[in-house]
Amino acid sequence: MISGKKIGMVGSIAIVVLGLGYLALGNFGENLVYFMTPSEVVTLETDRYGKKMRVAGMVVKASMKIVPETLKINFDLTDGMETIPVLFEGIPPDLFKEGKGAVVEGYWDKDGIFHSHMIMAKHEEDYMPLEMKQAGVEFETKGLLKTLKVN
Repeated sequence: MISGKKIGMVGSIAIVVLGLGYLALGNFGENLVYFMTPSEVVTLETDRYGKKMRVAGMVVKASMKIVPETLKINFDLTDGMETIPVLFEGIPPDLFKEGKGAVVEGYWDKDGIFHSHMIMAKHEEDYMPLEMKQAGVEFETKGLLKTLKVN
């Protein structure tokens, strides 16, 4: 026969496991943010306007414009098929440059502008120590394009 202590122990463990499961998974779905491409963003339905999302692409060369005396930067983001304008407000990361990959977080508005409050700059996967660069050693580079599926 099962004693009261064993039932209490099993019940306590079950409550703890269920509580941890709820905390781990309870708000997981609403906090999960996938990234989209500019081609997907331009086809969004109006009910997605103003909703938090991430968009990944390449920063178009010669598209970056810094608004003087503000923390605002305008630039274009492309996936090779579509290009969207991005208005960023804040301090961009050091790796953020034209012609490089970036993931921006923010919202798409009805005027066709992506308003971003965070930039995650993508870097090349091919690392080379400074000494090797100075010695003129070159490796075949993989580049970012394959990770964004841009041809």
